Amino acid sequence: MDKEESRVLGEKKALEDLAAAAKVLVGIGGEWNHTKNPDIGLAYQALARLLEGKDYFIVTTNTDAAIYDSSLDQERVVAPCGNETWRQCSKACTKDIWEPGEIPDDICPHCGAPLTGNTREAETYIEEGYLPQWQKYTRWLAMTMNRELLVWELGEGFKVPTVIRWPFEKTVFFNRKSRMYRVHQTLSQVTEEIKERAVAVAENSVGWIKSLEKQL
Repeated sequence: MDKEESRVLGEKKALEDLAAAAKVLVGIGGEWNHTKNPDIGLAYQALARLLEGKDYFIVTTNTDAAIYDSSLDQERVVAPCGNETWRQCSKACTKDIWEPGEIPDDICPHCGAPLTGNTREAETYIEEGYLPQWQKYTRWLAMTMNRELLVWELGEGFKVPTVIRWPFEKTVFFNRKSRMYRVHQTLSQVTEEIKERAVAVAENSVGWIKSLEKQL
């Protein structure tokens, strides 16, 4: 079997696993950053089509907010590293968070300090912006135990492994009915503890999703 035949068979199996899954957990990492992929909207469109009708939740470490411009259900998305289009006080004098354009001069109305992106890159990150969705995510995740769970980890490296990479491994380890696909151009390796139920796909995850969607 040549490389192309192996790739096609692997994608067919991934679609079969998707069809059989009761729940789908998706992690989206740096390969999906819009600065690396100006047409990332097409990839999100493909992902939305693949997930149509499924009980899914998405965790993203990207802060570019591109996922919120897609047709994916925003109630099923959490961005714990923040959202650069949301604004917070750079001095964190208040826990208020403003939407784009809500404060036209981009100056904190409480203390006069400049506003900055509500992300983990801020000097003091105001986490209240994502916490409601995080709570919803943890409740959803608790309901996946002992269910047929498919995990797609797409393009996540080691910049913040405590958000997606390590927790996803733990989820797969404890749920014996789960199956995982770790898709990354260079960092697709899986651990010994989960290798029987995890597939390492050494491809760019954006292209992988687009290719899967074309087979529907």
